Order: sequence, then structure tokens, then C-alpha cells
Amino acid sequence: MSRICTICARGGSKGVKNKNLKEILGKPLIAHSILQAKASGLFDIIAVSSDSQAILQTAEEYGVDIVIKRPAELATDTAAKLPVIQHCVTEVEEITGLVFDLMTDIDATSPLRNVIDLKNSIEMLENHEHATNLITGAPSRRSPYFNLVEENSKGFVQLSKELPAAIVRRQDAPNSFDMNASIYAWKRAAFFNDNSIFTPTTILYEMPEERSIDIDSELDFEFVSFLAEKRGSLL
Repeated sequence: MSRICTICARGGSKGVKNKNLKEILGKPLIAHSILQAKASGLFDIIAVSSDSQAILQTAEEYGVDIVIKRPAELATDTAAKLPVIQHCVTEVEEITGLVFDLMTDIDATSPLRNVIDLKNSIEMLENHEHATNLITGAPSRRSPYFNLVEENSKGFVQLSKELPAAIVRRQDAPNSFDMNASIYAWKRAAFFNDNSIFTPTTILYEMPEERSIDIDSELDFEFVSFLAEKRGSLL
């Protein structure tokens, strides 16, 4: 199968200023995702999409195949993820003349994944006859069936999801996961025909909590830096 890996990174960030260029283990954050994609040997093309010239230049310095300048309307705080990835893939196909069977996007702000996660998740999707796309996640810290509540319109709280019989032990609840924004992958038809990351045939590749932190705050950045230093490498 012909495969592309996209890495989409905005220049603006409210939670952590310039986070995609902040260094972890002596390299800009985005570099780790580029190096993981290259080390996996899975992809025909690795492309970075950004509205930031500094990010695009850094991507080129770390050996990405193609950089795509993201239009302003896809670089806002409210821009959805899927249209950004679709724009990047469409631009790369026009530039190269290639047609990709499998699209994978890895998030620069979730660098604790490793190459094995990339290989296993893509193998899982390609070998699943009926799955259209794949997301990644870790076992949820709170279960919607047991100890995750939501507030109703009257200000009262209730379990987010209820079963016919009450759950008294978390272990008895159905499996639930926290999305970790690490790896997204699509087969071609689903990628261009669906408008949502979730379809009736979306599957999940499970990752451990220690490889599932998405950097949204300074505290997240400190956690990821600590775990990266403890590992010594993000490959």
C-alpha cells in the first residue's frame, strides 16, 4: 500500500507559546515526530503542514519530504483537524502525482509514542477488513459508567452513561479510553468521504498512559520532558 504521513503544526498556541519549536532532549518538539516517522520506514512521503515559516523551515532541516503552507482559514483556533489533514494530502498528491492508499497523521504535541506504536497501529488498520480508520487512546482514568459524571440542565449531576444494572466495581464496567491525539489513520475512501474522525467502523489502538500525554499546557510539557529524559530517546 502507498502511505503518507502528515504532521500538522500551527504556529500559534495559547497553552504553550511556540510549543512545536520548544526543545525536548535538545530538539524542537516537531522534530521528534518527523524522526519517528522516518525511523518507522512505513511511509512513501512524510509531509509537514503549517502556517508558520519557522516550523516549515525546521521540518526541512530534519529531513521531511515536503512542506505545505497552510492557508489562514485552516490555521485558526476553531479549524477542525480533518480538513487540515485533507488539505495537506491533496496538496502533496498534486505536487507528486502519487495517490495514497493509507493516510496517517501523527500529532507533534504527542511525542511519547514510539516507532512500535506506529507500526502496530498501521498493521492493525490494514489487516482489519471492515475498519475504515483508526485512532489511538489509553485506558480512561475515569469511567463514564462508574465515576465520570455530567451536569444536567437543572444543575444536578448523574453518571455520564448508565447501564441497566448498576456497576459497583470499575473493573466490571465496559472498556473506555481517553483519546491521546497521537496517531490517526484512514483508508482512502473514508479519508475523503467522511467529515468526522468517528465513523461506525472506527477502531482504536491502545497505548499505555506513559506514552499518551498530549501537550496542551506548560504542566503537560514538563511531564513530557521528564518522561522523555527518563527514556533517553523518543524513537
